[in-house]
Amino acid sequence: MTDIDPLDTALSSALAAVAGARATVRREGARASIILDVTGLEQSARDALESQVKAAAEGVSGIETVRIAQTSTRSHRLSIAVASGKGGVGKSTVSVNLAIALKTLGRRVGMVDADIYGPSQPTLLGVVGSRPIAREKLLVPVDTPFGVPLLSMGQLVEPGQAIAWRGPMAAGALGQLVDADWGQADTLVIDLPPGTGDVQLTMIQKHKPAGVVIVSTPQDLALIDARRAIDLFVKAGVPVIGLVENMAGYQCPHCGEVSDPFGRGGAESAAAALGIDFLGRIPLDIAIREASDAGTPPAAGNAPEALAFNAVAQRVLHWIGNN
Repeated sequence: MTDIDPLDTALSSALAAVAGARATVRREGARASIILDVTGLEQSARDALESQVKAAAEGVSGIETVRIAQTSTRSHRLSIAVASGKGGVGKSTVSVNLAIALKTLGRRVGMVDADIYGPSQPTLLGVVGSRPIAREKLLVPVDTPFGVPLLSMGQLVEPGQAIAWRGPMAAGALGQLVDADWGQADTLVIDLPPGTGDVQLTMIQKHKPAGVVIVSTPQDLALIDARRAIDLFVKAGVPVIGLVENMAGYQCPHCGEVSDPFGRGGAESAAAALGIDFLGRIPLDIAIREASDAGTPPAAGNAPEALAFNAVAQRVLHWIGNN
């Protein structure tokens, strides 16, 4: 029977008191080599834990040198793309409210503003002027008031500056946004630019999303382009989670009468014809526009306009659970 060295016992006990099962130690004489499992911890928590472990080990009589190596298991992270066949259908507004609603439902969500040529998420999330930092050659997302960290091209250029990039440059920028230090996020909502161009193709080839949400208005012209976007993702093998009909129905704040300036039901009919799910209808509501301009997305509150976004998020969450 081999006797256990009292120094090993003292060292193991000291580390267990501050790190539990996260610390594994090997001792050679007066030198302690420690492997520290930091899986699931933010960088600040990792650094704090390493400092505590180092202090605990150095406090053991007989230990003169402490070496610590951090390790972590890469967690599975799924991405949900939000796309549209054309601009001006409210895709970015739907994206940010979907992200916040999914976070409220329990997902750990990060927001990628991949709309390279029209990044609006810094405005929608109330962090205009913020800049991400780089750590170990990876961008670190900017925290937002709503618990959804953000990376956007809008954070990397001056406000109002045009981003006149060709396809390869835009695709490279997308890679930096997606392959960032997303910490504990288990879900990325990716706001794609409208259309079916280089950025969409790069996303499919290099950062294939788990699924895509298509946003359209009810009018025929928007639905024609939405069908093109759906066709691109179907041919590329990206599951279409469903179709959202945005700007559907306007209620007069004075008389209460509801009118449909862009039509009604077109997206729902198109979804049925294409054999994909209809995720819900978002009204044309001035409260949504005002909240968006103010950087306070409706899904973050309890106002009536949040209900439609929450319903869409519930259906997306159901899809995630079944896939």
